[in-house]
Amino acid sequence: MEAVVPTTGGPQLLHLGSGVIALLVLIVAVCSLPSLMDYWRRWWVLKPIPGVSPCYPILGNALLLDRDGEGFFKQLQFYVEELRSWPLFKLWLGPLPIMILYHPESVEVILSSSKHIEKSYLYKFLQPWLGTGLLTSTGDKWRSRRKMITPTFHFTILTDFLEVMNEQGNILLEKLEKHVDKEPFDVFLDITLCTLDIICETAMGRNMGAQNNKDSEYVHAIYRMSDLIQRRQKSPWIWPNFFYMLFKEGREHERNLKILHNFTDMVIAEKAAEYENNRQTKSDTDGNFEERGPRKRKVFLDILLSATDDEGNNLSYKDIREEVDTFMFEGHDTTAAAMNWVLYLLGHNPEAQTKVHRELDEVFGNTERPVTMDDLKKLRYLECVVKETLRLFPSVPMFARVLREDCFIRGYQVPKGTNVIVITYALHRDPEIFPDPGEFKPERFFPENCKGRHPYAYVPFSAGPRNCIGQRFALVEEKTLLALILRRFWVDSYQKPEELGLTGELILRPKNGIWIKLKTRPSAGSK
Repeated sequence: MEAVVPTTGGPQLLHLGSGVIALLVLIVAVCSLPSLMDYWRRWWVLKPIPGVSPCYPILGNALLLDRDGEGFFKQLQFYVEELRSWPLFKLWLGPLPIMILYHPESVEVILSSSKHIEKSYLYKFLQPWLGTGLLTSTGDKWRSRRKMITPTFHFTILTDFLEVMNEQGNILLEKLEKHVDKEPFDVFLDITLCTLDIICETAMGRNMGAQNNKDSEYVHAIYRMSDLIQRRQKSPWIWPNFFYMLFKEGREHERNLKILHNFTDMVIAEKAAEYENNRQTKSDTDGNFEERGPRKRKVFLDILLSATDDEGNNLSYKDIREEVDTFMFEGHDTTAAAMNWVLYLLGHNPEAQTKVHRELDEVFGNTERPVTMDDLKKLRYLECVVKETLRLFPSVPMFARVLREDCFIRGYQVPKGTNVIVITYALHRDPEIFPDPGEFKPERFFPENCKGRHPYAYVPFSAGPRNCIGQRFALVEEKTLLALILRRFWVDSYQKPEELGLTGELILRPKNGIWIKLKTRPSAGSK
């Protein structure tokens, strides 16, 4: 049977339709040409560097990567062990080339540079939540914010924060007391809620009471948002926003984003009104206003509300919110993970735990007084325990940058625009730097044992010009809470390493929690 073709205008319409399609194809091709040329240039330059197979055009290795945090982290560990003899290897995440670094000499090239300070494209997916605050910003904005926020971590302000840490730590102790001489329990959430209360009070001046409310909507939103972001980072097919919103995960992302921002908005509005009221009161009294009652503790949000940039301008509301959101995210999860890992490791290493108890008894005796800054300086072995824990289980198991110019890493050319991921977890387990890398040995961080160690072999807080601004805050908090807990309790761990379910998401977490058993220490003093 012959095809039926319209007798009037058929060939002309067909010709016109074909012309439109050809024109669209040409336009798309012309617009895509620079990207395609750049893609092929990078592919060719990176060809000599070993990579993971199979690698497909455009999608790269994305189909190979496990979207689950535990499975993905196991894959990364496997690739590193297989390719450790190489100075680096590559992954293609869709059209995005990613260099994986895990040797000190390779890491130094990136972290020591003042040019490669821009965060990876993958951090873009944090921006709906955190905006372009200190974690995600770059260039002049990052430099200005860093300069503005640095005074927040001055020694005197950290001393004020110590008061909050002691208060919230005592609430945690009362909760832990209920588990003494009973069945093993998962301590991970208890410590996380404590650090969340601490960051809420030190960053925003608000007592959130998370320790007494395990079902906090805000807490659940933080955890779910972290999981959603990490899953999206590994899935190039849902990178475009319009496409992401067609999926259930995209709509869930929006719901959690509203919860997080609504909470921050409410607290900032309250604090801004209080700040304006205090300023007005002082103005009305012609500068003769004197505060009465106990001295009010200055918090991070107070500093942001009064801060000015290099031109003398105050931060906008949006500026303030993105910095507060950043500190709320970065300031509790990382420290909580570190302290949980310390308890896990001490519970498996009774000799080290005994040394910690001996040091605590020398500093505090049988008292249960608050921890002071002077006390923290004397807790040298406990600090080595924390450092060795962060070597084995770094709170941030990986972080990423994007190269702003071509560079050479151990003889291999890596072109501008390539993303670079430092796998902290693997870097810290380099057997040439740390013999018996899987063993817990706090003595590695005695001053005499650190001499001559490569400066980029141990970077739990990153390193170089873009190192973590809050590392002093983190160490003060970790040592304070651990001192409070270990002055009162003996800890036993009830998990084998393979039972942890290591999940390398934004934070290194145990998927199955941290299960411990507590006993009251005989020398802990009277209750």
